[in-house]
Amino acid sequence: MTDFETHPDRYVHWQLHVDGPIARLLMDVKEDRPHREGYRLKLNSYDLGVDIELADAVQRLRFEHPQVKVVVLSSANPRIFCAGANILMLGSSTHGFKVNFCKFTNDTRCSIENASAHSGQRWIAALNGTASGGGYELAISCDEIHLVDDGNSAVSLPEVPLLGVLPGTGGLTRLVDKRKIRRDLADCFSTLAEGCKAKKAKEWKLIDAFHPRSKFDHAIAERATALAKVPAPRDAARGIRLTPLAPEVSADRLAYRHVTVAIDSGRRVAQIEIRGPQEQAPRSIDDVHALGSDFWTLRAFRELDDALCRLRLDFPEIGLVLFRTKGDVDRTIAFDRFLAENRADWLVGEIVHFVARTLRRLDGTAKSLFAIVEPGSAFAGSLLEVALACDRIYALSDASRPVHLAVGATNGGALPMGNGLTRLQSRFLADPAHAAKLAAEQPKLDAAASLGAGLVTAAPDEIDWDDEVRVAIEERLSLSPDALTGMEASLRFAGPETLDTKIYGRLSAWQNWIFIRPNATGEHGALKLYGQPDRPKFDWKRT
Repeated sequence: MTDFETHPDRYVHWQLHVDGPIARLLMDVKEDRPHREGYRLKLNSYDLGVDIELADAVQRLRFEHPQVKVVVLSSANPRIFCAGANILMLGSSTHGFKVNFCKFTNDTRCSIENASAHSGQRWIAALNGTASGGGYELAISCDEIHLVDDGNSAVSLPEVPLLGVLPGTGGLTRLVDKRKIRRDLADCFSTLAEGCKAKKAKEWKLIDAFHPRSKFDHAIAERATALAKVPAPRDAARGIRLTPLAPEVSADRLAYRHVTVAIDSGRRVAQIEIRGPQEQAPRSIDDVHALGSDFWTLRAFRELDDALCRLRLDFPEIGLVLFRTKGDVDRTIAFDRFLAENRADWLVGEIVHFVARTLRRLDGTAKSLFAIVEPGSAFAGSLLEVALACDRIYALSDASRPVHLAVGATNGGALPMGNGLTRLQSRFLADPAHAAKLAAEQPKLDAAASLGAGLVTAAPDEIDWDDEVRVAIEERLSLSPDALTGMEASLRFAGPETLDTKIYGRLSAWQNWIFIRPNATGEHGALKLYGQPDRPKFDWKRT
């Protein structure tokens, strides 16, 4: 089982140093400590274990060190920043692992960009050596890129010419959409295996600045200090400690405080139950800060996030996830209202942004998702967002045992999807006024009313409930998982296209397809033969 929890005291591949408003995050990959046996992590190349630590560091900087305004991302090793994802690891991994690994690493890079956008942090990529492939993709997720000018160091995206695959963490999209590099120059750069050294990289806008090695450290320190001097609301903030989740893990069950995952590998079904808050909503901001990471919303969604990561990487056979909730609808809505009314507080704001990121991870999970609304459910507010992220919602319509769905204060814009819309807006693209009305009125609706409002897919009565849900599950599990993955990824992101939807849509489609083509992973494919004396043999037909 993959453990997605770690702590700076246990980092193997990273060093995190915080000095007031400036943090330094140094990549120091131990080549003899891979996530699994069979390869060495040479030249600061990374695997899942390296990225789990990076994801942890990004998260802790937001919650535990809110006073940090500048993060300098660099390498502890001379002459090399990062060689990207370890090729031998990729070449020896299953197809499903490769795709989910790419998704996880891109989630991490998106979290860096999210921290820049919402947490007042400026990220500086201080490339004190060559950054290739995923190493440059890590750099391009930062706000600024500075490259050492030593005659050797370069930036590159060599996946197409060397490996026959695409940059796996949004590199191509970020080139043209984020850095707005001219298409023809992006084309040249992405097919140039050796990449670009300092002067050309600056001319093509691949980096923001370059400095000679003798002045590099001083230039980076000077830039970080200048950015850190800008006054910010969080200057006096005190962080909270992210305590371990420590779930009970077995082959068929993941048990957390507020979340339980039951695994039925034989049926290819997982059931996730999220339990709503047992206590009353906090009365003041001080209550939230005192609870810290034990505050229900933060704890429950950290558990859900961890469970989603485990489902992706450790349970590839699971094709359908059934979501259930338990709790009091009104109490859940009260928590939702408190969050919406107090978002100006730095910690409440970070909690809301984290819930949004977890829901976006759910949106991008390549498994069918059904929400089951039964007596005792608490699909309200942020938990309603879980249901709205699902492909279908089934609600029992039984007058003797009523169920309710409730729109809350955060359903109107605090938890956007990757397309920039709320899940209500995405659901009712043809009727924006209806989405706006639901968000404004925040109704509490029974099963029949929820069906009439378009919030549920079906509301069978107590006579038909068991059979209709059973048939829906059996039908879903009978369909091609490949077709479902493509269908769901297409349908979940209706509406406008953004940087995120382009990245994840192309990861789900093009990268998924390229990874199984013989030109990449066949017996004579470029990825399979990388580092060997034989040259790849391509099927030259374009499809």
